Amino acid sequence: MRFPDARILIFAKAPQPGRVKTRLIPRLGAEGACRFYAWLLERRVRGLADAGLARIECWCAPDAGHPLFRALEREPGVVLRVQRGGDLGARMQAAAAQALQQAEIVLLIGVDCPALTPTHLARALLWLRQGGDAVLGPAEDGGYVLLGLRRADPAVFTEIPWGSERVLALTRSRMASLGWDWRELETLWDLDRPEDYERLLATGWLPG
Repeated sequence: MRFPDARILIFAKAPQPGRVKTRLIPRLGAEGACRFYAWLLERRVRGLADAGLARIECWCAPDAGHPLFRALEREPGVVLRVQRGGDLGARMQAAAAQALQQAEIVLLIGVDCPALTPTHLARALLWLRQGGDAVLGPAEDGGYVLLGLRRADPAVFTEIPWGSERVLALTRSRMASLGWDWRELETLWDLDRPEDYERLLATGWLPG
């Protein structure tokens, strides 16, 4: 592992039709959207396991019993955890706090940004190792695709309108109020809407 003092926390839902990628159902159908989400999840976990950057914690919802989660657990350096808490912020804060009991730095990511590569994660981990308080990976829609931390202050996670275009701006404001020194990756795009799926098709990243 290049960063044995780090943990990469991947937040994931069990691939169940009608419960994942619901905004893509008009384009792909419930089963197709589910298969697509499973592809994103598998691509993310296996890709990072192959990269060997740091230990990976796959934070699962509603539990870790889905067969795909169990298959991914067999990848080197991957362990399964179960998300706990009310909203997304509470779940991320709890996961980060737990991981930071065994690690110096953590990265929190999802599976919805195919453009986020191991190179981006390595850069974020290096910045944190050099002493930065945090790293943000801005998203085009006003959210973020990556959050790197040295400590899990609740101020970064509470009373945030998750899923809105205000997430990134509010997170920056909270970090500034804490007096944190943070850096940012280049802005990337994540994949939620049918037009995002068409954009992905145009990249040629999808399997045949």
